[in-house]
Amino acid sequence: MSFNTIVIGASAGGIDALTKLLTALKSDLKLAVIVVQHISPYSDNFMVSHLNNICKLKVVEANEKDEIKSGTIYFAAPDYHLLVEEDKTFSLSAEEKVNFSRPSIDVLFETAADVYGENLIGIILTGANKDGSEGLKTIKKNGGFTIVQDPKCAEVDTMPIVAINTVDVDKILNIKEISDFINGLDE
Repeated sequence: MSFNTIVIGASAGGIDALTKLLTALKSDLKLAVIVVQHISPYSDNFMVSHLNNICKLKVVEANEKDEIKSGTIYFAAPDYHLLVEEDKTFSLSAEEKVNFSRPSIDVLFETAADVYGENLIGIILTGANKDGSEGLKTIKKNGGFTIVQDPKCAEVDTMPIVAINTVDVDKILNIKEISDFINGLDE
């Protein structure tokens, strides 16, 4: 397996789960990590700047036309869908909400799956809705690898359960196991 990009979706309970997962990633990780965390459209940049201060990898908010680079963690901006383009840059969209969400996990996952195919890993974490399950299905259909947080370990188990019921996922892991798996990918 040769992966170069990871997409992660989280909703309710995601800030704690993402903090544990992202701070455990090693400093020389040779993959790009792209995150959709459902947050208020009025949120400021606190979460990104806080994570940038405590993570070993650079954490930034994705901007229109940014080139996707390995070793960087990108977060979707509040109130914008984050899409991956064929030239491996980002685009932002203010189109209608998907699954009552903007940014939508499904939108990121589906566009990333089209671009990265079998080189993509999709991860669903804690959350209280079904966003991400259709995107995870697209990742699997395009040959990518799928991971879902163990519902027993999730702060809110709805999103992991819906994903497991929608997709024949490759792994169901707790947060520590997910970070260990990612850190072991390019050893």
